Amino acid sequence: MSKAVLSEYDYDIVIIGGGPAGYSAGIYAARAALKTLLVEGAATVSQISITDMVENYPGIPEGINGFDLMQLFKKQARKFGLEIIAQDATAVKKISDAPTIWEVSAGGRVYKTLSIIIATGAMWRSLDIPGEAEFTGRGVSYCATCDGPFYRDREVIVVGGGDTAIQEALFLTHFAKKVTVVHRRDRLRAAGLLQKRAFAESKISFAWDCVLEEITGSEFVTGAKLKNVRTGETSEIYADGAFIFVGRLPYTEIFKGLVEMDKTGFIVTDENMRTSAPGIFAAGDCRDKLFRQVVTAAGDGANALYSAELYIADLKGQAY
Repeated sequence: MSKAVLSEYDYDIVIIGGGPAGYSAGIYAARAALKTLLVEGAATVSQISITDMVENYPGIPEGINGFDLMQLFKKQARKFGLEIIAQDATAVKKISDAPTIWEVSAGGRVYKTLSIIIATGAMWRSLDIPGEAEFTGRGVSYCATCDGPFYRDREVIVVGGGDTAIQEALFLTHFAKKVTVVHRRDRLRAAGLLQKRAFAESKISFAWDCVLEEITGSEFVTGAKLKNVRTGETSEIYADGAFIFVGRLPYTEIFKGLVEMDKTGFIVTDENMRTSAPGIFAAGDCRDKLFRQVVTAAGDGANALYSAELYIADLKGQAY
Protein backbone atom coordinates (compact mmCIF):
# COMPACT_ATOMS: atom_id res chain seq x y z
CA MET A 1 0.00 0.00 0.00
CA SER A 2 1.42 3.38 -0.97
CA LYS A 3 2.09 6.22 1.49
CA ALA A 4 -0.61 8.25 -0.28
CA VAL A 5 -3.19 5.57 0.35
CA LEU A 6 -1.99 5.19 3.95
CA SER A 7 -2.95 8.80 4.61
CA GLU A 8 -6.48 8.36 3.26
CA TYR A 9 -7.96 6.56 6.26
CA ASP A 10 -8.27 7.23 9.98
CA TYR A 11 -8.41 3.73 11.50
CA ASP A 12 -7.36 0.20 10.77
CA ILE A 13 -10.61 -1.04 12.29
CA VAL A 14 -13.90 0.52 13.33
CA ILE A 15 -15.97 -1.72 15.60
CA ILE A 16 -19.67 -0.93 15.62
CA GLY A 17 -21.41 -2.18 18.76
CA GLY A 18 -20.73 -2.07 22.49
CA GLY A 19 -21.76 -5.53 23.68
CA PRO A 20 -19.62 -8.57 24.53
CA ALA A 21 -18.69 -9.19 20.87
CA GLY A 22 -17.68 -5.59 20.23
CA TYR A 23 -15.66 -5.20 23.40
CA SER A 24 -13.94 -8.56 22.99
CA ALA A 25 -12.87 -7.49 19.50
CA GLY A 26 -11.78 -4.15 20.93
CA ILE A 27 -9.65 -5.71 23.65
CA TYR A 28 -7.85 -7.91 21.13
CA ALA A 29 -7.43 -5.01 18.70
CA ALA A 30 -5.97 -2.70 21.33
CA ARG A 31 -3.53 -5.36 22.53
CA ALA A 32 -2.47 -5.92 18.91
CA ALA A 33 -1.66 -2.18 18.60
CA LEU A 34 -4.12 -1.74 15.74
CA LYS A 35 -5.53 1.76 15.37
CA THR A 36 -9.10 1.04 16.42
CA LEU A 37 -12.28 2.94 17.20
CA LEU A 38 -15.22 1.34 19.00
CA VAL A 39 -18.57 3.00 18.35
CA GLU A 40 -20.56 1.62 21.24
CA GLY A 41 -23.91 3.27 20.52
CA ALA A 42 -25.86 5.89 22.43
CA ALA A 43 -29.49 4.84 21.89
CA THR A 44 -29.13 1.05 21.80
CA VAL A 45 -28.38 -1.09 24.85
CA SER A 46 -26.72 -4.51 24.82
CA GLN A 47 -29.11 -7.25 25.93
CA ILE A 48 -26.66 -8.39 28.57
CA SER A 49 -26.84 -4.97 30.23
CA ILE A 50 -30.47 -5.57 31.23
CA THR A 51 -29.88 -9.13 32.48
CA ASP A 52 -30.22 -9.30 36.23
CA MET A 53 -27.80 -12.18 36.80
CA VAL A 54 -25.34 -14.01 34.55
CA GLU A 55 -24.37 -17.33 36.10
CA ASN A 56 -22.98 -19.21 33.09
CA TYR A 57 -20.03 -17.00 32.08
CA PRO A 58 -16.79 -18.93 32.72
CA GLY A 59 -14.57 -17.74 35.53
CA ILE A 60 -17.28 -16.03 37.58
CA PRO A 61 -18.73 -18.87 39.66
CA GLU A 62 -20.72 -16.61 41.97
CA GLY A 63 -22.50 -14.96 39.03
CA ILE A 64 -22.61 -11.29 38.09
CA ASN A 65 -25.14 -8.64 37.13
CA GLY A 66 -25.15 -8.15 33.35
CA PHE A 67 -24.52 -4.40 33.54
CA ASP A 68 -21.60 -4.97 35.91
CA LEU A 69 -20.13 -7.57 33.57
CA MET A 70 -20.19 -5.09 30.69
CA GLN A 71 -18.46 -2.50 32.86
CA LEU A 72 -15.63 -5.01 33.39
CA PHE A 73 -15.40 -5.55 29.61
CA LYS A 74 -15.17 -1.78 29.14
CA LYS A 75 -12.61 -1.31 31.93
CA GLN A 76 -10.37 -3.98 30.43
CA ALA A 77 -10.63 -2.43 26.95
CA ARG A 78 -9.72 1.02 28.28
CA LYS A 79 -6.78 -0.47 30.16
CA PHE A 80 -5.26 -1.37 26.79
CA GLY A 81 -6.02 2.06 25.34
CA LEU A 82 -9.04 1.33 23.15
CA GLU A 83 -10.65 4.51 21.78
CA ILE A 84 -14.40 4.49 22.48
CA ILE A 85 -17.19 6.87 21.52
CA ALA A 86 -20.78 6.69 22.75
CA GLN A 87 -22.49 7.49 19.44
CA ASP A 88 -24.85 5.65 17.11
CA ALA A 89 -23.49 4.68 13.72
CA THR A 90 -25.93 6.08 11.17
CA ALA A 91 -24.40 5.13 7.81
CA VAL A 92 -21.70 2.98 6.25
CA LYS A 93 -20.48 3.27 2.68
CA LYS A 94 -17.54 2.26 0.52
CA ILE A 95 -15.51 5.22 -0.73
CA SER A 96 -12.69 3.52 -2.63
CA ASP A 97 -11.40 0.26 -4.05
CA ALA A 98 -7.90 -1.24 -4.26
CA PRO A 99 -7.69 -1.03 -1.34
CA THR A 100 -11.25 -0.92 -0.13
CA ILE A 101 -11.81 1.94 2.29
CA TRP A 102 -15.03 2.30 4.24
CA GLU A 103 -16.65 5.38 5.71
CA VAL A 104 -18.60 5.17 8.98
CA SER A 105 -20.83 8.09 10.02
CA ALA A 106 -21.49 8.51 13.74
CA GLY A 107 -22.29 11.48 15.95
CA GLY A 108 -22.09 13.97 13.12
CA ARG A 109 -18.58 12.87 12.15
CA VAL A 110 -17.18 10.59 9.47
CA TYR A 111 -14.50 7.97 10.12
CA LYS A 112 -12.53 6.30 7.33
CA THR A 113 -11.34 2.77 7.95
CA LEU A 114 -9.77 -0.21 6.25
CA SER A 115 -12.09 -2.67 7.98
CA ILE A 116 -15.26 -2.85 10.02
CA ILE A 117 -16.46 -5.32 12.62
CA ILE A 118 -20.24 -5.29 12.95
CA ALA A 119 -21.23 -6.25 16.49
CA THR A 120 -24.55 -4.46 16.80
CA GLY A 121 -26.41 -7.37 18.39
CA ALA A 122 -30.10 -8.19 18.34
CA MET A 123 -33.06 -7.65 20.58
CA TRP A 124 -35.82 -10.09 21.40
CA ARG A 125 -39.02 -9.05 19.71
CA SER A 126 -41.29 -7.68 22.42
CA LEU A 127 -45.04 -7.98 22.79
CA ASP A 128 -45.41 -4.31 23.77
CA ILE A 129 -47.99 -5.09 26.44
CA PRO A 130 -48.49 -3.53 29.88
CA GLY A 131 -46.05 -4.87 32.44
CA GLU A 132 -43.54 -6.28 29.96
CA ALA A 133 -40.98 -3.48 30.13
CA GLU A 134 -41.65 -2.78 33.81
CA PHE A 135 -40.88 -6.36 34.86
CA THR A 136 -37.99 -7.13 32.48
CA GLY A 137 -35.29 -8.56 34.70
CA ARG A 138 -37.83 -8.99 37.52
CA GLY A 139 -39.79 -11.92 36.16
CA VAL A 140 -39.91 -11.18 32.45
CA SER A 141 -37.12 -12.89 30.52
CA TYR A 142 -36.15 -13.62 26.94
CA CYS A 143 -33.59 -16.33 27.74
CA ALA A 144 -34.38 -19.55 29.58
CA THR A 145 -30.76 -20.65 29.43
CA CYS A 146 -29.79 -17.48 31.29
CA ASP A 147 -32.60 -17.27 33.84
CA GLY A 148 -34.21 -20.71 34.08
CA PRO A 149 -32.32 -21.77 37.24
CA PHE A 150 -33.92 -18.87 39.15
CA TYR A 151 -37.34 -20.53 38.78
CA ARG A 152 -36.70 -23.80 40.54
CA ASP A 153 -40.00 -25.24 41.85
CA ARG A 154 -41.94 -22.23 40.53
CA GLU A 155 -44.61 -21.72 37.88
CA VAL A 156 -43.78 -19.95 34.64
CA ILE A 157 -45.38 -19.18 31.31
CA VAL A 158 -43.73 -19.37 27.90
CA VAL A 159 -45.12 -17.26 25.06
CA GLY A 160 -44.69 -18.63 21.54
CA GLY A 161 -45.14 -21.79 19.53
CA GLY A 162 -42.02 -22.07 17.37
CA ASP A 163 -38.86 -24.10 17.82
CA THR A 164 -37.22 -21.66 20.24
CA ALA A 165 -40.28 -21.36 22.46
CA ILE A 166 -40.75 -25.12 22.76
CA GLN A 167 -37.03 -25.81 23.21
CA GLU A 168 -36.95 -23.26 26.02
CA ALA A 169 -40.16 -24.61 27.57
CA LEU A 170 -38.59 -28.08 27.67
CA PHE A 171 -35.43 -26.63 29.20
CA LEU A 172 -37.45 -24.86 31.89
CA THR A 173 -38.98 -28.16 33.02
CA HIS A 174 -35.57 -28.97 34.55
CA PHE A 175 -36.29 -26.26 37.11
CA ALA A 176 -39.92 -25.11 37.18
CA LYS A 177 -42.69 -27.25 38.60
CA LYS A 178 -45.13 -26.05 35.93
CA VAL A 179 -44.67 -24.50 32.49
CA THR A 180 -47.66 -23.09 30.63
CA VAL A 181 -47.14 -22.48 26.92
CA VAL A 182 -49.29 -19.60 25.68
CA HIS A 183 -49.85 -19.76 21.93
CA ARG A 184 -52.15 -17.72 19.72
CA ARG A 185 -52.99 -20.72 17.52
CA ASP A 186 -54.48 -24.13 18.22
CA ARG A 187 -51.34 -25.97 17.17
CA LEU A 188 -47.61 -25.45 17.45
CA ARG A 189 -45.23 -24.35 14.70
CA ALA A 190 -42.26 -26.15 16.25
CA ALA A 191 -40.61 -29.17 14.66
CA GLY A 192 -42.45 -32.46 15.07
CA LEU A 193 -39.91 -33.98 17.43
CA LEU A 194 -40.06 -30.97 19.74
CA GLN A 195 -43.85 -31.10 19.74
CA LYS A 196 -43.77 -34.80 20.62
CA ARG A 197 -41.46 -34.15 23.55
CA ALA A 198 -43.52 -31.21 24.79
CA PHE A 199 -46.81 -33.11 24.65
CA ALA A 200 -45.22 -36.00 26.55
CA GLU A 201 -43.85 -33.75 29.31
CA SER A 202 -46.14 -33.76 32.33
CA LYS A 203 -44.90 -30.37 33.54
CA ILE A 204 -46.00 -28.61 30.35
CA SER A 205 -49.57 -27.46 29.74
CA PHE A 206 -50.98 -25.32 26.91
CA ALA A 207 -53.16 -22.24 26.70
CA TRP A 208 -54.32 -22.56 23.10
CA ASP A 209 -55.71 -19.71 20.98
CA CYS A 210 -54.50 -17.23 23.58
CA VAL A 211 -52.41 -14.09 23.64
CA LEU A 212 -50.79 -12.35 26.57
CA GLU A 213 -52.53 -9.04 27.26
CA GLU A 214 -50.80 -7.93 30.44
CA ILE A 215 -48.11 -9.04 32.88
CA THR A 216 -48.99 -8.32 36.48
CA GLY A 217 -47.16 -8.13 39.78
CA SER A 218 -45.78 -5.78 42.39
CA GLU A 219 -42.02 -5.97 42.89
CA PHE A 220 -41.81 -9.12 40.77
CA VAL A 221 -44.15 -10.91 38.36
CA THR A 222 -47.05 -12.69 40.01
CA GLY A 223 -49.31 -13.43 37.06
CA ALA A 224 -50.61 -12.57 33.61
CA LYS A 225 -53.85 -11.78 31.83
CA LEU A 226 -54.73 -13.85 28.78
CA LYS A 227 -57.24 -13.29 25.99
CA ASN A 228 -58.72 -16.05 23.85
CA VAL A 229 -58.49 -14.85 20.22
CA ARG A 230 -61.46 -16.97 19.16
CA THR A 231 -63.96 -16.18 21.91
CA GLY A 232 -62.65 -12.86 23.18
CA GLU A 233 -62.83 -14.17 26.74
CA THR A 234 -60.16 -13.04 29.19
CA SER A 235 -58.65 -14.95 32.08
CA GLU A 236 -55.87 -14.63 34.61
CA ILE A 237 -53.10 -17.09 35.30
CA TYR A 238 -50.68 -17.30 38.22
CA ALA A 239 -47.00 -17.18 37.27
CA ASP A 240 -43.68 -16.37 38.89
CA GLY A 241 -42.12 -15.60 35.55
CA ALA A 242 -42.91 -14.99 31.88
CA PHE A 243 -40.53 -16.09 29.12
CA ILE A 244 -41.22 -14.47 25.76
CA PHE A 245 -40.05 -16.09 22.52
CA VAL A 246 -41.74 -14.45 19.55
CA GLY A 247 -38.64 -13.82 17.44
CA ARG A 248 -35.54 -11.62 17.37
CA LEU A 249 -34.80 -8.36 15.62
CA PRO A 250 -31.15 -7.74 14.63
CA TYR A 251 -29.77 -4.22 14.62
CA THR A 252 -28.57 -4.39 11.03
CA GLU A 253 -30.70 -1.87 9.14
CA ILE A 254 -27.81 0.41 8.12
CA PHE A 255 -25.91 -2.52 6.58
CA LYS A 256 -28.64 -3.61 4.16
CA GLY A 257 -27.28 -3.72 0.64
CA LEU A 258 -23.69 -3.85 1.88
CA VAL A 259 -23.47 -7.42 3.15
CA GLU A 260 -25.45 -10.59 2.61
CA MET A 261 -28.24 -11.19 5.14
CA ASP A 262 -30.80 -13.90 5.74
CA LYS A 263 -34.50 -13.21 5.32
CA THR A 264 -34.82 -11.85 8.86
CA GLY A 265 -31.88 -9.45 8.63
CA PHE A 266 -29.17 -11.45 10.36
CA ILE A 267 -25.75 -11.12 8.69
CA VAL A 268 -24.36 -14.17 6.93
CA THR A 269 -20.71 -14.95 7.71
CA ASP A 270 -18.29 -17.81 7.30
CA GLU A 271 -16.69 -19.53 10.29
CA ASN A 272 -14.07 -16.79 10.45
CA MET A 273 -16.70 -14.02 10.74
CA ARG A 274 -16.09 -12.76 7.19
CA THR A 275 -19.10 -11.25 5.46
CA SER A 276 -19.73 -11.00 1.73
CA ALA A 277 -18.06 -7.56 1.63
CA PRO A 278 -14.26 -7.16 1.65
CA GLY A 279 -13.01 -5.85 4.96
CA ILE A 280 -16.32 -6.21 6.78
CA PHE A 281 -16.69 -8.81 9.51
CA ALA A 282 -19.61 -9.57 11.84
CA ALA A 283 -19.68 -10.98 15.36
CA GLY A 284 -22.18 -11.81 18.06
CA ASP A 285 -25.96 -11.82 18.01
CA CYS A 286 -26.31 -9.79 14.80
CA ARG A 287 -24.98 -12.64 12.69
CA ASP A 288 -26.83 -15.72 11.51
CA LYS A 289 -25.94 -18.47 13.98
CA LEU A 290 -27.43 -21.17 16.17
CA PHE A 291 -26.58 -20.18 19.75
CA ARG A 292 -26.57 -16.66 21.20
CA GLN A 293 -24.90 -16.26 24.59
CA VAL A 294 -22.34 -13.89 26.15
CA VAL A 295 -19.61 -16.48 25.82
CA THR A 296 -20.31 -17.16 22.13
CA ALA A 297 -20.46 -13.43 21.39
CA ALA A 298 -17.09 -12.91 23.06
CA GLY A 299 -15.60 -15.75 21.03
CA ASP A 300 -17.05 -14.29 17.84
CA GLY A 301 -15.49 -10.92 18.65
CA ALA A 302 -12.03 -12.38 19.13
CA ASN A 303 -12.35 -14.44 15.96
CA ALA A 304 -13.56 -11.44 13.93
CA LEU A 305 -10.66 -9.33 15.14
CA TYR A 306 -8.09 -11.95 14.19
CA SER A 307 -9.61 -12.26 10.71
CA ALA A 308 -9.59 -8.47 10.37
CA GLU A 309 -5.99 -8.36 11.56
CA LEU A 310 -4.93 -10.82 8.84
CA TYR A 311 -6.91 -8.85 6.26
CA ILE A 312 -5.22 -5.56 7.21
CA ALA A 313 -1.76 -7.13 7.25
CA ASP A 314 -2.39 -8.41 3.74
CA LEU A 315 -3.53 -4.97 2.57
CA LYS A 316 -0.39 -3.36 3.97
CA GLY A 317 1.86 -6.07 2.58
CA GLN A 318 3.06 -7.08 5.98
CA ALA A 319 4.34 -10.53 6.81
CA TYR A 320 2.24 -12.30 9.39
